[in-house]
Amino acid sequence: MTNRIADMSLRKAARVAGFGYLIIFLLGPFTNSISRENLIVAGDAATTASNILASESLFRMGIAGGVILLVADAVVAWALYILLKPVNKSLSLLAAWFRLLFVAFAGIAVLNLFFVLLLLSGADYLTVFETGQLQAQVMMFLGAHEFGINFSFVFFGLHIFLLGYLIFKSGYIPRILGILLIIAAVGYQIDSFASFLSSTYADNEALFILFVAVPAIISEFSLTLWLLIRGGKIQQQDNPAPASA
Repeated sequence: MTNRIADMSLRKAARVAGFGYLIIFLLGPFTNSISRENLIVAGDAATTASNILASESLFRMGIAGGVILLVADAVVAWALYILLKPVNKSLSLLAAWFRLLFVAFAGIAVLNLFFVLLLLSGADYLTVFETGQLQAQVMMFLGAHEFGINFSFVFFGLHIFLLGYLIFKSGYIPRILGILLIIAAVGYQIDSFASFLSSTYADNEALFILFVAVPAIISEFSLTLWLLIRGGKIQQQDNPAPASA
């Protein structure tokens, strides 16, 4: 009876993680495109501020979408902890904490977008600032948001690395998924630290993002599909053995 309950728990965790990841994949690109990428003009504070004011509802929808993504990430962290606890409880817990740290720091970064709205709200207390000063502060908070997201991905990369290792060792999830996740984790770290250390990162940002995006999408989307399609068939193992690809 105990084994059956444990078996059901792993299956349910796999499905929850899969659906959480699906939300992230579906909502993530939409959120980024409507909230920032189509509104921000690099080096042009006036146009950026004008774009945000003209599409304030869209900008707010992007923020709301970002909050939903963070909630989904927290749920995925919990579900993956349960799913991989039989492999190594301590490492599974550490992996979950790294993802929760990512959620916390990314949440702080999202707050900068609320500050942008406050600066553009036209409130009476803002009259002490000139228009140009307000627009410059808008760009500063948008930059702080981007930096905060890059910082948060250091912890996400650590989570992905441990996730890959645990999957590789699990015996009930294909090893190839673990290998792909470890490769993606390296990409996350390279991109994050390049944004900290390279003064020319902005000029090569698209290249770095591509370097991260390709392995990340392949590995995490493959994991999502496996969780949704095969995760419901996981059998509980008291002594997990290495899985075949």
